[in-house]
Amino acid sequence: MAINLNGKVVLITGASSGFGEDAARLFAAEGAAVVLAARRIDRMQAEVARIQARGGAAMATPVDITNRADIENMLKSVLENYGRVDILFNNAGFGRLDWLENLAPERDIETQIAVNLSGLIEVTRAVLPGMLAQGSGHIINMSSVAGWLAAPMYSVYAATKFGVRGFTDALRREVAPRGIHVSGIYPGPAHTEFGQHTGQSALQSFKAPNWVYLSSEAVARSVVQIAKHPRRRLILPWWFRPAIWADDRLPGLVDWLVTQFFVNKTRK
Repeated sequence: MAINLNGKVVLITGASSGFGEDAARLFAAEGAAVVLAARRIDRMQAEVARIQARGGAAMATPVDITNRADIENMLKSVLENYGRVDILFNNAGFGRLDWLENLAPERDIETQIAVNLSGLIEVTRAVLPGMLAQGSGHIINMSSVAGWLAAPMYSVYAATKFGVRGFTDALRREVAPRGIHVSGIYPGPAHTEFGQHTGQSALQSFKAPNWVYLSSEAVARSVVQIAKHPRRRLILPWWFRPAIWADDRLPGLVDWLVTQFFVNKTRK
């Protein structure tokens, strides 16, 4: 039986665009009270206004998830307005993609780890005690197929997403006996702002055909479906699953293919 989302309080990080913004709209359409959290407060307030104009319940709160004080203030604001968090959608993240030696230590490496992995863990740690106290809740972590398939130029990004996958699986086993669900979502390429912030590298010359890309709304719909029907993980689209199988069972072949058809043609 599907979980009724009407009246649930949903906290979404990285909610100023892409998956987070679309998920906020879709959760609100299900009757949930939605809290949008990100750094760009103006973008979130515009979406809050649209949700409220349609009769939904929503609020925006600014947060930099690399700042523990910001996380505490975000949670305080949510609890003052709604009293609890039923669903946490950890969506904040970004990628800086290039050969490792070209990545700037602070901007491209440290910040990427701080946002994609450490920040996600810190937000979860802040929200979790309330869920444990109420004996229910659902934590949905946005990872990536890069959390299963580590591609060249994705070294740090893949490391953070592999970390999210490990954190998700371990936490699920910790809290399942306490009535809390934990899910991981692993989408492939999608039409979002992600590509605008990855930096300039040889990857810019490799443009996948349009049919490869998921729509942001399609991924957000999957998030809502997982909230209704909790499951351990969801890999999107389906055809990444055999690729993941091949990487696990035939790693030598995959390494050779990647080297021959990408690395040798790209690296200067």
